[in-house]
Amino acid sequence: MADKPAFNTQSSAAKSLFLGNILEENLFPFPAIRVEEVETLKLVLDSVEKFMGPKTEEYRVFDREGHQPEEYIQALRELGLFSVIIPEEFGGLGLSNAAYSRLLQTTSSYDASTSLTIGAHSSIGLKGLILFGTDEQKAQYLPRLASGEIIAAFCLTEPGAGSDAASIKTRAEKQPDGSWILSGEKMWITNGPLADFFTVFARTDSEAGKISAFIVERGFGGVSNGSHEDKLGIRASATSVVTFDRVPVPAANLLGPEGQGFKVAMAILNNGRTGLGGGSVGAMKRCIELASIQANERKQFGQPIATFALMKEKIAQMTVQCFATESMVQMLAHYIDSGHEDFSVEAAMSKIFASESLWQVANEALQIAGGTGYSKEYPYERVVRDSRINMIYEGTNEILRLYVGLSGMKDAGDYLSSIKKGAAGIFNDPIKGFGVLSQFAAKKVTHLTTLGADRMEFVHPALAQESAIVEAFTVRLSRAVDTVLMKLGKKIIGEQFATKRIADISIDLFASLCLLSRVTKLLEQKGEQGCAQELRIARIFIQQAKRRMAQNLRRLISNEDQEMKDLADFIFEERRFPWDII
Repeated sequence: MADKPAFNTQSSAAKSLFLGNILEENLFPFPAIRVEEVETLKLVLDSVEKFMGPKTEEYRVFDREGHQPEEYIQALRELGLFSVIIPEEFGGLGLSNAAYSRLLQTTSSYDASTSLTIGAHSSIGLKGLILFGTDEQKAQYLPRLASGEIIAAFCLTEPGAGSDAASIKTRAEKQPDGSWILSGEKMWITNGPLADFFTVFARTDSEAGKISAFIVERGFGGVSNGSHEDKLGIRASATSVVTFDRVPVPAANLLGPEGQGFKVAMAILNNGRTGLGGGSVGAMKRCIELASIQANERKQFGQPIATFALMKEKIAQMTVQCFATESMVQMLAHYIDSGHEDFSVEAAMSKIFASESLWQVANEALQIAGGTGYSKEYPYERVVRDSRINMIYEGTNEILRLYVGLSGMKDAGDYLSSIKKGAAGIFNDPIKGFGVLSQFAAKKVTHLTTLGADRMEFVHPALAQESAIVEAFTVRLSRAVDTVLMKLGKKIIGEQFATKRIADISIDLFASLCLLSRVTKLLEQKGEQGCAQELRIARIFIQQAKRRMAQNLRRLISNEDQEMKDLADFIFEERRFPWDII
C-alpha cells in the first residue's frame, strides 16, 4: 500500500466526485475527536445527562406550554452550555466542532428544543463573531456570551426573503460619522425573545456588495420582538419576529467587510451544520432505543413484534441511516476543525442527509409503537414533530440540493476547457444568483476525462466489493455530468430535476465514502470478526445506494419531467384539485 498523501485543505472531496476523482487523502483515515479534549467532553456529557435525564416529564410540559421557564434557561447558563464553542481565553470551553456535535447528540436525545436554544446561540448566533469578529469585538462580547449573560440570535430570514437571501429588505443607512441606522423586520428568529445579541444582515448597497452583517445589541434601542410563535414542533424553543426600528449601530459593530454579508451568512451556516447534524444523530439514537425496547415488549399474535420480519427491516434501516449520518457529520466536523478552505458542499450534503434520515427514523419509530406512538403520553409524536423543521430551516433541502448539484458541476465545467471561462462565472454563489445565472451562454462542451479509473488504496480488503461499487458510480457520475453539460449548456440552471438527480447521486457517494472510511478504521482496530455488524451496515447501505444511484442515472435520460411540470402548471392555474367522483 502506498503512502497516503497529506490532507488537502484546498480541494473538496465532495466536489471531486463530479470529476470522477475520489480524494482519499481527505477521507482516510476516519477522524476521531481530539485526544486532548476527550476528558473534558466526557465530563460535560456526564453533567448534561445527569441534568437532563430526570426531566422527561418537564420537557412534555415545556412542549405543551410552548415555553422554557427562566429558571431552566438559568440552569443552562450554570451548566456552561452557552460557552461550549467559545475559546477558553474568553471564558468558554473551546470545544471543537466534532466535540460540539457530540454534545448536541446528547442534548437532542432528551429534548430538541433545548438543543435549539443552545445551538441557535452557538452554531449561528455568535459564530459570525468567532469567524469574522475583530479582536476588539471578541473581547467586548465573547465573555458575556460565554457566561450566558447575553444570549445570541441569528437574523437573516425575512417575510419575503427565506432561502432567497438576496431579497433582503432590512436596510442599514451609513451616517457621516461611519455609524449606521438599521431598520427592518426579521422572522422565525430562534432565541428572538431571549437574545440581547443579534447577528443581523441588512442591505447596504455599497460598491463592495449589497448586503452587510452587523452586531446589534438590544440595548441600542429600537429593537423589539413579537410573541412566541405557536409552532408544530420544537415548541418550547423561543421563536419570534424581531423588529429593528431605526436602531443606531456604531461603526465598530460592522461584522466582517462592508458589502460581504452574504459570504458572512453562508460561512456561518456552513460552519454550523455539525450542530444540526449532531442533533439529528442524537434524536435517531433515542428513536432506535425506544423502538427496540417497544418492539421487544409489545406482543401481537402471541409473540413480540421484534420477531416479525417487517419490524426487523425497520430497525435495521433506522440503524443504517443513523450510522451513515454520524459518519458524515464526523467527517464534516473534521474538515472544519482542520482548517479546510472548501467544505460548503459537504456541509450542505450533511444537512440534507441528516435531516431526511431523522425524519425517516422518527416516523418508523412511531410506526413500530403503533397507537402508543400517536399518544402525547409517549415521546414518539414529539420527536416526529420536532424533526420536521430540520428540512426547512438553515436552507431548505430543495435549495441545498440545487447548491450541491450546481457547485459540483461548476468544478466540472471549469475542467472543460471550452467552457472554462463561462462556467466559472455562472456558478459562483449559486443560491444568490439564480436570476443572473440563467443568462449564461455556454460554448460547446468538450469530453470530460474521467479521473477515477484507479482503485482506492486505503479501503480495507473486506470492503472490496463495496469499494468497487463506489468507484464505478463515481466514474458514472462524472460521465453523467459531462453529458448533462453537453446537452443542456445554458439551460442547466433551469433544469432543476436533472440537477437534483446529480446532487442525489453525489450525496450517496459521499455518504458511502464516509461509511467506508469509518468501517475501515474499525476493521483495522478490531478485525473482521469483531466488526460483523459494521460490515453488515456498510453492505446494506452501499447496496441500497447503488440502486438509488442507478435509478437517478436512468431518470436523467428517461423520465416524466415535462408531464410533471405541465400537470403542476395546470393545478397552479386552477388553484384546486378539480376532480370529483360525483
